[in-house]
Amino acid sequence: MSNLSSKPYQIGYALTPKKEQTFIVPSLLSCACQNGVVLTKIDPTKPLIQQGPFDCILHKLYDSDWKQNLQDFASRNPNIPIIDSPKSIDILRNRISMLETVSKLKINNTGVPKQITITEVTGLENLKLNFPLIAKPLDADGSETSHKMHLIFDKDGLNNLTAPFVLQEFVNHGGVVFKVYVAGKYFRCVKRKSLPDISEEKLVNLKGSLPFSQVSNLAAAGGGEGCKFEKMEMPPESLVKELVEGLKEELRLNLFNFDVIRDGKNKENYLVIDINYFPGYAKMPNFESVITDFLRDVMHKDINCGDN
Repeated sequence: MSNLSSKPYQIGYALTPKKEQTFIVPSLLSCACQNGVVLTKIDPTKPLIQQGPFDCILHKLYDSDWKQNLQDFASRNPNIPIIDSPKSIDILRNRISMLETVSKLKINNTGVPKQITITEVTGLENLKLNFPLIAKPLDADGSETSHKMHLIFDKDGLNNLTAPFVLQEFVNHGGVVFKVYVAGKYFRCVKRKSLPDISEEKLVNLKGSLPFSQVSNLAAAGGGEGCKFEKMEMPPESLVKELVEGLKEELRLNLFNFDVIRDGKNKENYLVIDINYFPGYAKMPNFESVITDFLRDVMHKDINCGDN
């Protein structure tokens, strides 16, 4: 990885303060610098064409002014990679469109949980979904509101929700979620604890709804089935790789992760439940070298950055 050119690559980044704090850390800056990559902060309030020069733009901002700024820059610098295209990113900002991409792949033993969009909290008697359900805000824009999710045990649990939102069937999955981080041609799959299983017997005694922040109390109170985290096998690497390649092609994105669960009723079946753009890579083992290698690949034209 240390085959350096005489001139370092200048990567401009425009991130939210929270993302900058967790991503632009000393260990990444050091690793990148040692391998000929310099990360430079962009002022998103000023025209990009007045900053730099940049060899590549890395960003995670969503407002219209920034998108226009990017578009103006791209029109004058069509050969400078922008990671990633705002148009492609927008697919992941809606919880329905994000999972529609998985359904299009038609990969054996994969799918998504059954879900519907609720635009107004009336006429919810015939949902054609089985409880328990997960209620998620329709928009996945990284805001505090977009992370407010609830576990719904019965129809009464729907009363205090604010539309629009998505209702997704909860699938027992052994209390483990597999997070797959993607950065260009690199990917890592890690195991994390998740919501506990809920048996039909326990569901009878669970009423209303419960915010995700309190779900950890469910198992302690006897509402969830135990999680054998350490013994849970990772999904087959061949299946993970097929999902990675399929989603990269369908989404036309380089930086994302997706959450996969193993269906408790069919151990051969895996469900994708969430996809995020530019996730928390610092949680991934050796993220510094992975991101540095990815950025060098972009500069060497080994990675397609899609349409700007």
